Amino acid sequence: MRKIQMVDLNGQYQSIKEQINSSIANILDTSAYINGPEVHAFQKELEEYLGVKHVIPCANGTDALQIAMMGLGLQPGDEVITVDFTFAATVEVIALLQLTPVLVDVDVETFNIDIAALERAITPKTRAIVPVHLFGQCANMDAIMALAKKHDLFVIEDNAQAIGANYKWSDGSKQKAGTIGDVGATSFFPSKNLGCYGDGGAIFTNDDDLAHTIRGMVNHGMYERYHHDVVGVNSRLDSIQAAVLRAKLPLLDSYCDARRKAARAYTKAFEGQENIIVPVTVNNCGEICDTCDCHVFHQYTLRITNGKRDALVAHLAEKQIPCGVYYPIPLHSQKAYADERYRESDFPVTNQLVKEVVSLPMHTELDAEQIDFITETVIGFVNG
Repeated sequence: MRKIQMVDLNGQYQSIKEQINSSIANILDTSAYINGPEVHAFQKELEEYLGVKHVIPCANGTDALQIAMMGLGLQPGDEVITVDFTFAATVEVIALLQLTPVLVDVDVETFNIDIAALERAITPKTRAIVPVHLFGQCANMDAIMALAKKHDLFVIEDNAQAIGANYKWSDGSKQKAGTIGDVGATSFFPSKNLGCYGDGGAIFTNDDDLAHTIRGMVNHGMYERYHHDVVGVNSRLDSIQAAVLRAKLPLLDSYCDARRKAARAYTKAFEGQENIIVPVTVNNCGEICDTCDCHVFHQYTLRITNGKRDALVAHLAEKQIPCGVYYPIPLHSQKAYADERYRESDFPVTNQLVKEVVSLPMHTELDAEQIDFITETVIGFVNG
C-alpha cells in the first residue's frame, strides 16, 4: 500500500507536471513575475468558471477577507457576525480592522452557521455577516440573504474551503459558492481543492463599483502608478502561482468528483457505526449521491461520540494514518478573542464539536486500499 498522506500534493503534481513546468519556465524566460499575463488569464478563466463578473486575485485568503471588508467601508466599532467554529483567520481580520467580532454557534449537522443564533445576534450596530462554508459545503444562504436584506447588512462569504461547490436555492436554481453575497473571499493555499504552490487568494463580486475599489486596494490603492486614490495594501497573486492555478482550474470539477468518490467510500464503510457520525450533505441530497455537487469535501470530518476522539487520534498516528482536528479550541476560548460578552451556554454545539471531530485523509489520489485500511483502523479502535 502507498504511504497515506493527509493531502497528496506530489501525486497530483505528477499528473500535470509537464504543463506546470512549461508554464513556470515561460515565466522565468519572460520575467513577468507580478501582474503578468498568467495572472490576467487566470482571473478571466476563474470569472467564467464561477459565473461571476469580477475576480480580483490577491496574495492569500486572509488578505482576501480583510480587503473585502475594507472595500465595503466598514468602520471601527461596526459589528460583524461570524461563527465560533472555524479557523482564526475569519475573526482575525475583523479584529485587525478594529471592527467588533460577534461569534455565534453552528449547526450540529453541517457545522455551518446556526441561523437562529445568527438572527438573535443582530443588533443596531451589526453591519455584516460572514458565513463560513466550512469543510466544502455552503451555509444556508437562502436564510442568510433574507436576514441581510431585512436588516440591511452586507454578506461576505468565507469560501476558503468550498470553491467549486454549488449552492441550490429553494427555487431549485444553482449558484457557485462565493458568488452569492456582496463579496466572497477564497484561499489558494496548497492543500485547498484549488491550490497553488505557495500562498494565493482571490475576491469575488458582481458589484462593479466594489470591484473597482478593491482592484485599487490590492495594489497600494493605485489605479495609476504613484497615484494613491484609496488606502490600500500590497496583496498580489504572483505569476507563478497563477500559472499553477491555470493548470488546475480545468480539472477542479474532476478533483471535486474524486473527493466525493472517496467520501462515499468512507461513508459506506462507516454505515451502522453508532459511535461514528459521518458528514451530511444539504440541498435535499440525503446522502453523497452520484450527482451531488453541493459538497466538495475539502475535509471529511467525523464525529466520535463515545469519548474516544483523542485516543483515536493517537492510535491513527501509531498506524501512520494522518488526521486532523479542525478545530480543537473554540474561537471564544482563544486568548486573542475572549470577550466577557460570551457565555459558554451561547455555544453548546461548538463546545461539543471540539471534543468529537476528527478529519480523515482527503484528496484526489486516495485509493480503495488506503480507504479500507483507514476505515478498518478507525472502526476497530472506536469499537474496541
